[in-house]
Amino acid sequence: MKNLFNEDVMAIDTYIMVKLKEKTAQLAETLEKKNRRPISLAMGAPTANPPAVLIDKLKEFLTEDNIHTYSVTRGEVYFRQAVAERMKTRFGVELDINSEICLLLGSKDGLANLIRFIITPVHEDKQKDIILIPDPGYASYGQMIQCSGGKAYPIPLTKENNYQPDMEGVLAKLVEDGYDPAKIKAMIINYPNNPLGVSASRQYVESVIEFCKKHDILLISDAAYCDIYFDDNEKPFSVLEFKGAKDIAVEFFSLSKPYSITGWRLGWLCGNSEVVGRFAKGKSTIDNGVFKALQKACAYIMNSPEGDEYIAQGNLDYKRKQAIMVKGFRELGWQIEDEMLPHTTFYLWLPIPRKYDSSFKFCEDLLEKSGVVVVPGDAFGACGQGYFRISFVCSDEKLQEVIDRMKADGFKY
Repeated sequence: MKNLFNEDVMAIDTYIMVKLKEKTAQLAETLEKKNRRPISLAMGAPTANPPAVLIDKLKEFLTEDNIHTYSVTRGEVYFRQAVAERMKTRFGVELDINSEICLLLGSKDGLANLIRFIITPVHEDKQKDIILIPDPGYASYGQMIQCSGGKAYPIPLTKENNYQPDMEGVLAKLVEDGYDPAKIKAMIINYPNNPLGVSASRQYVESVIEFCKKHDILLISDAAYCDIYFDDNEKPFSVLEFKGAKDIAVEFFSLSKPYSITGWRLGWLCGNSEVVGRFAKGKSTIDNGVFKALQKACAYIMNSPEGDEYIAQGNLDYKRKQAIMVKGFRELGWQIEDEMLPHTTFYLWLPIPRKYDSSFKFCEDLLEKSGVVVVPGDAFGACGQGYFRISFVCSDEKLQEVIDRMKADGFKY
């Protein structure tokens, strides 16, 4: 059956987080024997329990009449109304629930489908539709585009450009590399960023919106981490807050991170009505929406005092966990400047020790010797070589144990 799948799908590798889980499982018994039971700092998935009221509401809604029947792809009216209220309260953004909002089976599902819908697949590299993606950036962006028959072109995010690159410069480099700028269909931005944890200024995002308008490019904002922040003065914002943004932009939101419900798979797409409407039509041939009890429970938590309190407490916890890791890595020799610390997400992006020249080799050694699972930076793009990502979502005790193991096992900068 070697000809069953198309060549784009055949070229896709296993997602990095799955590969790390498989590798960890293979080593688990050996690591247990030397008192190094695996500790994962790899997956960007909160480990705290969801808000108690959210669980209570779900139980309550499970007994309602017709709650177990098919939903609709776009989302139940009460869910879309809750999204509109949340967007208004949190960002000051007005949305039409009938034309500018669509439910998602998680933002990953939504991103993959939108990419597939806008790309016309071809095999000749220079003829492919192009989507501009951050580098480093979420590992699935490039795979989604490749699997859909498109070309992922990197937008380098570096310390030198303050992780806010000049887009006209990126466009000029694309032309220099022999690609046709007319083939650019979309640009993905992700602030706060995974894996870097950095945010962008309002002035920069406004310039990106103008760039996309000028070149007729769809702007796709992945706002999965917008509710995880440690400083009210740097509270993440929505691209839809800017005048005229809906002319060119859509934004993806996830309920997974702020409420610790990664397995529930709920999110939404909002923004440009033409894109959202066409997206919803395409999705209607693929799924029948999300279980209505989940929608109803999440519609409650999004605009409840309990939900806001949960997010606020979670952010205090993440700030404390970040401090534990920063203190520990400084003791191991890493030079981490206070002004360079991210004030968003639950990630740390650090250079590999000086004796290593490969991110993969360092992460492999750290796993095999200490049982600590982190992600090599180049899994997020070529600009990530020489770095690794830490996700500090587990308990404070486990985070401290990671530092203690690294000290005992000779890992230092």
